[in-house]
Amino acid sequence: MLRKRYYILFVARDDDGRIRKIPLPLRYAYGFVAAALVGAFTIVGLAGSYTRMLLKTESFNQVRQDRENLRKNYKQMAEIAHDRGVQVASLGALANEVTALYGLKQSRLSTVKQAASAAEAPIPATMAITDDVNQQQVKLSIDQFYALRTEALSGQVSRALAGGLSPTFEGDWTVLADAPSLWPIEGRVGSSFGERQDPINGEAGTFHPGVDIEAPIGTPVRAAGDGDVLGETMGAGYGRQVVLSHGHDLTTIYGHLSSVAVFPGLHVTRGQIIGYVGQTGRATGPHLHYEVRVHNVPVNPHKYLRTTFAQIADMGSVGPTGE
Repeated sequence: MLRKRYYILFVARDDDGRIRKIPLPLRYAYGFVAAALVGAFTIVGLAGSYTRMLLKTESFNQVRQDRENLRKNYKQMAEIAHDRGVQVASLGALANEVTALYGLKQSRLSTVKQAASAAEAPIPATMAITDDVNQQQVKLSIDQFYALRTEALSGQVSRALAGGLSPTFEGDWTVLADAPSLWPIEGRVGSSFGERQDPINGEAGTFHPGVDIEAPIGTPVRAAGDGDVLGETMGAGYGRQVVLSHGHDLTTIYGHLSSVAVFPGLHVTRGQIIGYVGQTGRATGPHLHYEVRVHNVPVNPHKYLRTTFAQIADMGSVGPTGE
């Protein structure tokens, strides 16, 4: 018979010097070595999986960071494109004002055509002379009478005449009546509409969408025309601000106020106090930033500014001032 192979371990104790012999079969030693190898391979595999996971996580974080950077760049480019579009639209409106001022778009042919079309236009049914008067025509005439009476008492006709209404005007005269023609405050114009040097960072060619009127802090700011107070804001650079809607897609903005005297949804009349001059927002000194927008496009406010509060006070047509 073959003898079994063993590994013999000798264990000695220091106390009494006795030696203990422990026989270890060879298969146990092989099993221990195999288990050690399996454990080593397992640890190496786990370490490799963890390393690959770290690499994938780092790659994912890099992709996410690149996506955030692209999103920020796209947002910045969109804002720049919007600003450029507003500038182009405002410059186009300014060019139309200049061409209309100097009569570059007028032509005798168009004038003749307008006169001919006016001559051939049919007489309105309400103005036609007829012997057949029914109840509907009577009611329509009475409604028109009361509408004209209300407009006359409200001062719309006088405001339209002051705004440039003439016998040859063919547009909607209510636009002239509702136009913001009153100077919101009286003072020196420190910065006009158009390109200028930025007063904060000194950058040249910056577009200024309104006019800056200098005045001491606390000077009352009045509504340039009848309108409704909107709850929207035009940006943090305007500081405390009031936005009025005058109808016909026309709005006015009053920025850098020290305090506001109205609230969203309130209807105000021309000359009513809506706030007070301040230096809030992006401003180098106390002044009022006044802006006029048509279809949300800034236009030159000088086109509308015609009267001062002192002038309408002398005429006795001042509405409630809120004082």
